[in-house]
Amino acid sequence: MPQTGLPGPCSGGASVKISATFFGVLLSATTLTAFGQAADKATLAAITERGRALYAYDQAAWKGTDAIFALKPRPKMEGMTHYICLKSAKGWRVVFPKWNQAHDKVVIAFEATEKADGKYEARAFDPPVPGDKTLQSAALALELAVNDFKKPQRPYNTAVLPAPGGNFYVYLYPGQIKANAWPIGGDVRYTVSSDGARILDKRQLHKSILDAEPKAGSNEVAGYHFHILTDVPEDTDVLYVMNRKPSMPEYVVAGQDKKTTFLVNTDGSITTGPDTTKTAKK
Repeated sequence: MPQTGLPGPCSGGASVKISATFFGVLLSATTLTAFGQAADKATLAAITERGRALYAYDQAAWKGTDAIFALKPRPKMEGMTHYICLKSAKGWRVVFPKWNQAHDKVVIAFEATEKADGKYEARAFDPPVPGDKTLQSAALALELAVNDFKKPQRPYNTAVLPAPGGNFYVYLYPGQIKANAWPIGGDVRYTVSSDGARILDKRQLHKSILDAEPKAGSNEVAGYHFHILTDVPEDTDVLYVMNRKPSMPEYVVAGQDKKTTFLVNTDGSITTGPDTTKTAKK
């Protein structure tokens, strides 16, 4: 996955794997925790939608930056430190914007575009071509969030996605440091104004970072972690589940009282209450 050296680990609690045996016990043991009833379906559907969009962005960033780096662009990439992915009807376009000396215009020296088969084709521009207003606003929004997010102790990924009202969501979340370990936590979602000039909201999604690593030969069928900051799962919980290999759902015990349990399914959908039990038994 693409990574940028960006705040240190900021958590949701211990993360564990659930064996097939414990999985059945969890479903029947009503004394363990109550299944979530507080969040309405519209709230959970919105989290799923944002999480799926974040996953799609993450995949585009991974494949697009790989295609660009295959051109061996260094040292021509000096001053281009952050990638931005742009979605259109034709597919994803991944670029590394670079500011001019006056810091009032961006140019593009490298880009990768998604083709019909899902692969990415990269090309270089010499001289660089001007970026449009959408790219420039997204670059400003990303820069604003990165500057607010103190320098981390490990590689981080970024994403810039559309938000309501023409604004931007800017995500900062930890990148993998081991090929078979999947990080969750230490992540933030900013809402930035449409011109990229103002932070409208800053939402801490999780606290400390957990690197979940599957155990070879285990019979794990689901993951399980605590999320104490809010009463619902977060967008990056969906990203985590959709990214993780081997693929498996994740139980999220949410809220300070730890009495509300959600199931994030491998397609990013989130179920609660009777729906959770029904989905988990499939």
